[in-house]
Amino acid sequence: MPKFFVEDHQIVNEKNLEIQGEDVKHIRDVLRLKKEDEIQVCNLEKGENYLCKILEFREKTVLCEMIQKVESEAEPKNQIVVYQALPKQEKMEWILQKATELGMEALVPVVMSRCIVKLDEKSTHKKVERWQKIVESAAKQSGRDRIPNVDMPCAIKELTEKISEFDVFLVAYEKEESHTLKEELKQLKKKQNRIAILIGPEGGITTEEVLMLQENGAKVVTLGKRILRTETVALNMISNILYELEE
Repeated sequence: MPKFFVEDHQIVNEKNLEIQGEDVKHIRDVLRLKKEDEIQVCNLEKGENYLCKILEFREKTVLCEMIQKVESEAEPKNQIVVYQALPKQEKMEWILQKATELGMEALVPVVMSRCIVKLDEKSTHKKVERWQKIVESAAKQSGRDRIPNVDMPCAIKELTEKISEFDVFLVAYEKEESHTLKEELKQLKKKQNRIAILIGPEGGITTEEVLMLQENGAKVVTLGKRILRTETVALNMISNILYELEE
């Protein structure tokens, strides 16, 4: 069943809501839905889902009746924020789409020493806007109850101030040989955790960057004997984290 997102201001009253923006065209022209057809709508502010019936097509909105509240378990209990070193454009788009489908909370692009991609201020804003649209589309497709946020890129030195905000801040490092992701996750005592994962660029993380992060509390882990591409690491880590921690 198609799923769409609304905000509080789109709730008309206790029974009705209005779908606005690009979703109107998608409902009418792409899906070719008709009056009386049913869709699922999620309130982004509250994370609440409703089974809705289309009542009326207006010029810029679709009026819907909220038939009943729908319980959803689409969101993981553990929040995973991905700090991704800037890769090439097509790789970033792949990471954004698939990490959203898997359940990431947010993604922050990181500028690191060996990043091939260089962004100026003008192009950065355009890219982040595009990346956010990719995430929104993936969230709708996968039935998420929220849209993950894509932040503006930050320098790796800025991360030292963020590490303490998480229950654990994990750094995937190809030169780490013994300390595994599974071992680190076993140290977590809560059922719901806020977890950060840092993935390096195509050229890898430098020794200096690793030491700087470790000195500020980050945990360096190995993902096994094989060296993974940067676009594979986030998906590997998210999948394994949720497998180990989710009931």
